[in-house]
Amino acid sequence: MKDILHEIIRNKRIEVSRQKQAVDLRTLLTTGNDSLERKTCSMKTALAASASGIIAEFKRKSPSKGWLYPDAMIEDIVPQYEKNGAAACSILTDKDFFGGSLTDLQTARKLVNIPLLRKDFILDEYQIYQARIMGADAVLLIAAILTEEECLSLAKTARELSLETLLEIHSDTELSYLNPYIDMLGVNNRNLGTFRTDVENSFRLIEKMTLAAKATGVSPLLISESGISDTGTVKELRKAGFRGFLMGETFMKTKQPGESLLNFTGGLQ
Repeated sequence: MKDILHEIIRNKRIEVSRQKQAVDLRTLLTTGNDSLERKTCSMKTALAASASGIIAEFKRKSPSKGWLYPDAMIEDIVPQYEKNGAAACSILTDKDFFGGSLTDLQTARKLVNIPLLRKDFILDEYQIYQARIMGADAVLLIAAILTEEECLSLAKTARELSLETLLEIHSDTELSYLNPYIDMLGVNNRNLGTFRTDVENSFRLIEKMTLAAKATGVSPLLISESGISDTGTVKELRKAGFRGFLMGETFMKTKQPGESLLNFTGGLQ
């Protein structure tokens, strides 16, 4: 399989450039002024306090699996995620590769009170402002697509906007991206080049993640992302030290994602 990530990033740079041309940052801030007054909700705190730690994801498609649930509606699924025990919700806002939109995030904010993560390929601070205005409580920063300096700058902007940051890594070489503005540290079990998943990646990295956090004086909550499909795996990951578990396809490939979440969390008791 070709490197999908390069294609996604190339497309994302064009998309963000067009968005900035259509609505410049000053206009964006002016029109979204009321949203900037909203008090955000801590995703880190919610996960730490949760018995399940599940970050339930809303996504209609993926580059590797194609369409999972093309007609999925935020109104039907995200409130059910909240009702059935999700500690937080991840909203895909990439259109071309994941079938999402910023409108999905905005709609979800109006319907639920749990923390919302804007999951996208963030390359520009403009996207951080978008996330805040559209109702996110946290943003995802992917080490693989940023320099350390870019990661620091984006995380700092997020903190200034009262947003939390989830830093996503794939290998121990990316632990150098940890900085004082990082609230959560996630290991993606999915290879972003091939999109294959291997949950063992979380177990391989947990000790180095913990050591890196101590060495840098940062205390991020640890999250395992992708490829999780059974309760036994969550229990083992929690035992290893993870407190957040990002799950999407396991729920979204079913007819009733909210009900699937309820059944899953029931197995964690």
